[in-house]
Amino acid sequence: MQSIATMHREGIMVKFVSFFGERSQLFEELNQKTREYARSKGIDYIWVPQTPYDVDEVVEQLNNADAGMIDVEPYDERIFSRMNDRCKLLVRFGVGFDKVNLPDASAHGLAVARTTGANKTGVAEMALMMMLAAGRQVMLNRKTVASGVWEKNIGHELIGKKVGILGFGNIGMALAKLLQGFDCEVLAYDTYRNEAAASDLNVRFADLNEILTTCDAISVHLPYNKDTDHLIDANVFNKMKPDSILVCTARGKIVDEDALYEALVSHKIGGAGLDVYAVEPLPTDSKLIGLDNIVLTPHVSSQTYESIWATYKKGVDIVADFFAGKELDRSDLLNPDYAQNARK
Repeated sequence: MQSIATMHREGIMVKFVSFFGERSQLFEELNQKTREYARSKGIDYIWVPQTPYDVDEVVEQLNNADAGMIDVEPYDERIFSRMNDRCKLLVRFGVGFDKVNLPDASAHGLAVARTTGANKTGVAEMALMMMLAAGRQVMLNRKTVASGVWEKNIGHELIGKKVGILGFGNIGMALAKLLQGFDCEVLAYDTYRNEAAASDLNVRFADLNEILTTCDAISVHLPYNKDTDHLIDANVFNKMKPDSILVCTARGKIVDEDALYEALVSHKIGGAGLDVYAVEPLPTDSKLIGLDNIVLTPHVSSQTYESIWATYKKGVDIVADFFAGKELDRSDLLNPDYAQNARK
């Protein structure tokens, strides 16, 4: 694989095609900014937004590029088998990669990375907002104002409460940092325990049962896989405190939506906030939409100007490091075994 320096000497720039974003003034501005930043790194950045997603165009663009930035659509054998050997790296815009078939990519010698941590602040802010909004019954109070018949809907403060964070990665840590200003006792659950970060943020690791049974608010930041499929189910809601709040900004299938609906209707828990769903867009006939004790947003936790720019920028940095021959961060590179079949 040629390095950026070698390609420069030969008068060639690394070509990086991006499929993320939509045709709008905001994304035009962000992609122009990304284009300029990429050029400073010796990369020719091309933006080809997929609205709607077109598999044929994606394959054509990747076959004429050295790297590609991909969105949430499936990337598997139906695409990889049609690619030539030029494209050597795909970068997921964001952190979720459940739609990318990593074994297929590795079999084709194609490296797959993700922009870990770039959108952490935006997602953590949304999770915090949902805790506050659900706790103070914002949805019900909005409905009360619209009715013209005012009632005193009594909510709960977050200050000094016990908060559980499921998944103590970049986003979980960012949320813990925000919660420091609320004087919360923060518990975290993760199969990998970053003890140094927990100590710095005054976070205590705990098992899942302790978090479920004792926390006033629980925020889910776990990856979606076979072990987390419907992890938050009826058994979980039966364990939670009656006034507790559940928030999920990770992946929709982690939460059993039917069980959540029953828990909210029967007031087994105090409220919830969802930014992600098993089916997206959330069907308009979903029973969740009619509830007053849940905050629903359309998968926009990471959609802030700052987070989008940080993600584009990190995507460029990953491409620059990869073609400079640098080892990618372990949390960013998703399939290190690609190297066994690496494209020349």
